[in-house]
Amino acid sequence: MCGLSGEVRFDGGRPDLAALERMTDVLEPRGPDGRGAWSQGAVALGHRRLEIIDLSERGAQPMTDAQLGLTAVFNGCVYNYRELRGRLEGLGHRFFSGSDTEVVVKAYAEWGRDCVDFLIGMFAFAVVEHRTGRVVLARDRLGIKPLYVTQDGDRLRFASTLPALLAGGGVDTSLDPAALHQYLSWHGTVPAPRTVLAGVRKLPPATVRVVERDGTYRDHCYWQPSYTRHSELGEDPELWREALHDALRTAVRRRTTADVPVGVLLSGGLDSSLIVALLAGEGQQDVPTFAMGFEAENGEDGDEFRYSDLIARKFSTDHHQFMITSDRLPSALEAAIGAMSEPMVSHDAVAFHMLAEQVSKEVKVVLCGQGADEVFAGYHWYPQIASAARPDAAGAYARAYFDRTHADLTAMLSPGFTAGHDVSTEFVRRHMAVPGATTALDAALRLDVHALMADDPVKRVDNMTMAWGLEARVPFLDHELVDLAAACPPQLKLAQGGKAVLKDIGREVLPPEVVDRPKGYFPVPAVRHMAKPVLARVRTALTAPEARRRGIFDRSLVHEMLQDPDHHRTHRGASALWQVASLEIWLQTHGIT
Repeated sequence: MCGLSGEVRFDGGRPDLAALERMTDVLEPRGPDGRGAWSQGAVALGHRRLEIIDLSERGAQPMTDAQLGLTAVFNGCVYNYRELRGRLEGLGHRFFSGSDTEVVVKAYAEWGRDCVDFLIGMFAFAVVEHRTGRVVLARDRLGIKPLYVTQDGDRLRFASTLPALLAGGGVDTSLDPAALHQYLSWHGTVPAPRTVLAGVRKLPPATVRVVERDGTYRDHCYWQPSYTRHSELGEDPELWREALHDALRTAVRRRTTADVPVGVLLSGGLDSSLIVALLAGEGQQDVPTFAMGFEAENGEDGDEFRYSDLIARKFSTDHHQFMITSDRLPSALEAAIGAMSEPMVSHDAVAFHMLAEQVSKEVKVVLCGQGADEVFAGYHWYPQIASAARPDAAGAYARAYFDRTHADLTAMLSPGFTAGHDVSTEFVRRHMAVPGATTALDAALRLDVHALMADDPVKRVDNMTMAWGLEARVPFLDHELVDLAAACPPQLKLAQGGKAVLKDIGREVLPPEVVDRPKGYFPVPAVRHMAKPVLARVRTALTAPEARRRGIFDRSLVHEMLQDPDHHRTHRGASALWQVASLEIWLQTHGIT
């Protein structure tokens, strides 16, 4: 929906308004429809607006309620804002706008930090209490909307993107060895609170941070589902199918809340096809749908149009199809990396970025299928983890999922960048040791959904779509659906090659060739197979003077990778060269020396 920024001083000084302006300028793509700033005492807030709900100036931000003594900036959407507004009006609150932002302000006035318990949606926000100087930061349950922070003894700054904080200046841009270890273990994923930069952190999902006037703060985690068999549905497949079908209907319906048209990113896979089918079931007609494909490379197809076309015809959508030629990829790669808040290695980031550019010319809001594979165990490595005994869950996860061993990872790095111990395995062990997950699969899904997912597929979609002022909504990450799915017996997820209960729902509304097709990905063959233009860009980055000065990776290994890119693969078959190059290109793109 928007981009937000802010600065809080703890040293008695005033916020640096020029720095706030620079931070807010960087956020313009996220909010091309309006700009605002507010400053009082030790606090200043900035905002870029994407108009989705209440398109009038009454919905502009930062939003101040002088009577309540509160000012807020908000990014995201509260899908139940109308119901909450009615409840708050019943408690005596009066509204001056039709926006969900004002509902958040009034909800905070009524319930304090616990207001997040009443919000259904995706969000990151900051609320300032005028009287106390207290600043409250919050992030939605699944971390769909980002919030980056940098803090020292004198000040706190926060923003919707990491590059916005860099624009403010004064950030420690040295690399965090522990985060680098995670990046090289988990396909570029660095979970909250870390980022690859030592001086920047992320507010974790499902967290409210209360920052006092003196800079002290306390975090409150307000939501964590139980991955145990506590549901009254037992193990009856029919009961689970009906319950999850109802919950998914509700999730999709909620995400049509907008004062502008809503479309769907339609890959033709099960997840996005289900969204289209459920919208049709709600009576939505001529839904705008969008699909993208790339030229084939090394014999690998670059599009799945046969499936998306099938769904578009069946449900009579207003379908748009885009084919991208390989010669556009080098410039597209540059633009996609420039839009990344953190380095990412999934090659479909460039696909999402290019698709979002086209889609943003047609609509401002789209629904997409991200999260279904994590919530319903759709990936091929989950059965291997599920076969492990619960005490060996962490070991099974490492064997199935990690890119490389700690020893191999350490050998890749120059001595100054090694973590000194296996921080990635230790992270997994700590997370899986927490009570509330019955089986090894339950522990793995809990880790993926609540620790890793926000910083891989979810962040990827947010960054690539918001770079074009396009808001992406994810029905499969509706928190009530996730809560219900967490209790679902593992066998109802793992059967039929994964996502069994979703496939059973799909068989009621979708053509069988879509439900039973092999699992697909958003293919970008030219990146996956290091086509000549991509390899040339990688070589330029890794042999550049700044890369040599930085010296993150063993130079002889980099030379070997450049000589034979296909030979160097991660444990799961991804390009090790692309993983190394993505980090270096991102650092160079964002001027990090």
